[in-house]
Amino acid sequence: MTEPAYRLSLERIGQAARIIDPVFLHTPQFVCEPLSDELGTRLALKIETLNPIRSFKGRGADLLVSQAADDARLVCASAGNFGQAMAWACRKKGLPLTVFAGTHANHLKVERMRKLGAHVILHGEDFDAAKLEARRVASEQGARFVEDSLDIETLEGAGTMGLELLAFPEPLDALLIALGNGAMLNGVARVMKARSPRTRIIAVQAAGAPAMIESWRAGRLIAHDQTHTIADGIAVRVPVPQALEDMRGLVDDAILVREETIIEGIRLLCRHAGVVTEPSGAVGIAAILERPEMFRDQMVGTIVCGGNLTGEQMRQWLMQK
Repeated sequence: MTEPAYRLSLERIGQAARIIDPVFLHTPQFVCEPLSDELGTRLALKIETLNPIRSFKGRGADLLVSQAADDARLVCASAGNFGQAMAWACRKKGLPLTVFAGTHANHLKVERMRKLGAHVILHGEDFDAAKLEARRVASEQGARFVEDSLDIETLEGAGTMGLELLAFPEPLDALLIALGNGAMLNGVARVMKARSPRTRIIAVQAAGAPAMIESWRAGRLIAHDQTHTIADGIAVRVPVPQALEDMRGLVDDAILVREETIIEGIRLLCRHAGVVTEPSGAVGIAAILERPEMFRDQMVGTIVCGGNLTGEQMRQWLMQK
């Protein structure tokens, strides 16, 4: 059987680990024993919330911007975390950035993008509508449109998490990865499948935003008119075709999780690991809660990929039970 031809190079991921600002690298990864006991599996957490933007997105954005031309004008779309990462990296390099976000975007994330120096434009009902407008405006103005999960640097940056997971002292039976546009999944999975092929790569999405998993299962692009999930960071209704192509040969299984289980995952991470995570960062825990028999007594890893919660969300999800 012919191996898929991957556009993502392991050599370039290794180079990325030497370029990305160290503030985003070598994040904590450890077995959380109380949460393992709760879930009936041996659970390794990789915490990507302890950096200036509280998200793994800084890896790819810093890599991309560091290699951009000194006179580049950049435009992107974001639900919030990628926009913050791009804003942080562009401020560092002194480049102008315009970020398009949906009119219902998380106001904490929007505020942080602006404070980091980005020009933020709210447009459309959701991320995908904002992305269409961002692409149009960039083309009209002759600026570079940066697309998370399509621009290869976003995958290369995420792939450095895979390099770090390879150093974990216990081999992982399974790795649960939140799936939005696909940069994190495809970057990490590319490394793990090449260097730790016994590790099952499992994509996790919210059941209210299933387009990527449905498309992967069907082998064709499936889009939706709306999403219905609190997990705004992975609320994709129109998949990036290249991201689906990148998934070929890298993903072993996929799980859709319910909203109430995501909230329970947020609470368990706070209670047992002392980690505050946004919904996208808790979907791996939700997957174990919904499919305990699939992971019982195994060594399972998951990436807590973002921690940008508003005060209202903290009160609603962490202080009420």
